[in-house]
Amino acid sequence: MKTETIMVIDDDLDLRESIVEILEANDFMATGCDSAETALQKIKLEVPSLVIVDNMMPGMGGMALMPLLKNDYPSLKIIMITAFSTVDNAVAAMKSGADDYLSKPFKRDELLVTVKRNLEELKFEQQLSEPDMDATLACLSNQIRRQILAALSAKREMRFMDITRHLGISDHTKVNFHLKNLKFNHFVSQDREKSYHLTPQGEKIIDYLHLLSKRISS
Repeated sequence: MKTETIMVIDDDLDLRESIVEILEANDFMATGCDSAETALQKIKLEVPSLVIVDNMMPGMGGMALMPLLKNDYPSLKIIMITAFSTVDNAVAAMKSGADDYLSKPFKRDELLVTVKRNLEELKFEQQLSEPDMDATLACLSNQIRRQILAALSAKREMRFMDITRHLGISDHTKVNFHLKNLKFNHFVSQDREKSYHLTPQGEKIIDYLHLLSKRISS
């Protein structure tokens, strides 16, 4: 289930409602605003994960709104909608605070791909900003530890001998050492039946590694 919230800011009622409908049909929490001024008031009460804003609107347009949003909410992802797709417009949009943009008319799949890509980048950036990331990266620099986490993610729970067989490592002392390191960093835990599990922090690290892999391969 998606937990990200998305705000669509556009004075065009049909387009605004169409975008909201598409997003909600794909399990996103979406809401619409008919003006930049209204959006600013709503965002003060609840900051969304991502904003989709039209460039041209009566009153304050998207180009004027984006710097205000980025100044107050730096981590907020912004996708600008524009009717004029040119290099100059794209550069101007990025300078004003846009993370991405969509050119009218855009297709449903193009909208969803752009939204999902920006939300994945947001998640990646949030992982990197966590205060213990240096210690986390030091822990994950070892390949055996990454393999243990991946195995537990796939199997959900494993006993010590299951882990050693899965990794194909005959040196049990080495596996035990790396398991202790993962337990010390609160990535894995052990229950009364001596089975190992990923902790919530370990689950987050698996997500982080997947996102990192995507960025490296893209």
